[in-house]
Amino acid sequence: MRARLRIQSLAVTGLLITGLSACAPASFSTTPTLPPVAGERLALKDIKFLANPLKYEGPSTALLSRAEIVAPATAPPQTLPSTVTSDELGEPLSVEILSTGRVLALDMSGSLAATVWALGFGENLVGRDISTTFPGVEDLPVVTGSGHAISPESVLALRPDLIITDGTIGPLDVVLQLRDAGVSVVFVREPAGLSAPAAMARSVAAIFGAPDAGEQLANTLGVEIDAITETIAGKAPVLRENKLRMVFLYLRGANGIYYLFGEESGAGELIEALGGVDIATETGWVGMRPMTDEGLVAANPDLILVMTDGLVSVGGAEELVKEKPAIGLTRAGQKLRFVDMADSQVLSFGPRTPDVIDALARAIYAPEQ
Repeated sequence: MRARLRIQSLAVTGLLITGLSACAPASFSTTPTLPPVAGERLALKDIKFLANPLKYEGPSTALLSRAEIVAPATAPPQTLPSTVTSDELGEPLSVEILSTGRVLALDMSGSLAATVWALGFGENLVGRDISTTFPGVEDLPVVTGSGHAISPESVLALRPDLIITDGTIGPLDVVLQLRDAGVSVVFVREPAGLSAPAAMARSVAAIFGAPDAGEQLANTLGVEIDAITETIAGKAPVLRENKLRMVFLYLRGANGIYYLFGEESGAGELIEALGGVDIATETGWVGMRPMTDEGLVAANPDLILVMTDGLVSVGGAEELVKEKPAIGLTRAGQKLRFVDMADSQVLSFGPRTPDVIDALARAIYAPEQ
């Protein structure tokens, strides 16, 4: 059952990839830019939350305090060859890794490359996907286009020993063709959510033959996520009737794409970590599905989470409400209560997850600070 659900989730993801591809040409010379950062600021525990977040009006943007991903000063020791299980569409395959000298870690959110970097193997990366945007990778060639499609020519030109991916970039046939061309390919599929960063750290470290490094990073991320969620729980409203009811809405205005993210997207766990009520979990939405006017009005969220580029694609919060009057009928729409965050960060569930939660909490509960 779990394998079937994951395949269904990947199928929906593929639909979104297609929508993204239609929004802009699939250019492989695109140089992605770093999202803006907030810089130095008070610790979350030291800032004042809104007395009543239900009354706040206006949009806000969640920014990380820094763009860098912390990594060890030196790469951890490796034991190769390593043998790992590649989860290929729910069918586990054993793969022997002989070399990790030239690596591509490719997925829709840049989480795999970020994990490789956080483990201390950033020097092994020879290229990147369009969502991998953090200091240190600027000069790496981009091998996926604006539609998250792989350029096989760009990949083969880099002569990689290994490709680590999760199936969210493709087409899948291209990835398998690269494997047939002699490149080792490992699929790492961790269910989206707050447990994903630690699980991904362990899985990627195993590929590199460095399980101890994976365990160390996993433990560090677990402690940091627990600490930030405990801080939020101690400062956000406690009573359910005072909590913000939230949904995650995926937008691509040029193509008229409006998707509500439910279970399996990880949005629910993120919302609950932020002290909110996840409407998708409450109503049993599964996966990702097109938004209907009736469904959104019935959900009546207090706050809507969106990706920054998605909000830009519809012209901003005010234009979104004009374009989709049903959104304007919700409490969030009436108060323009949208919180946006960079596409490559908000649902990445990689090593920056603690910082993502921290940034979203500030945008939700202390937007003017």
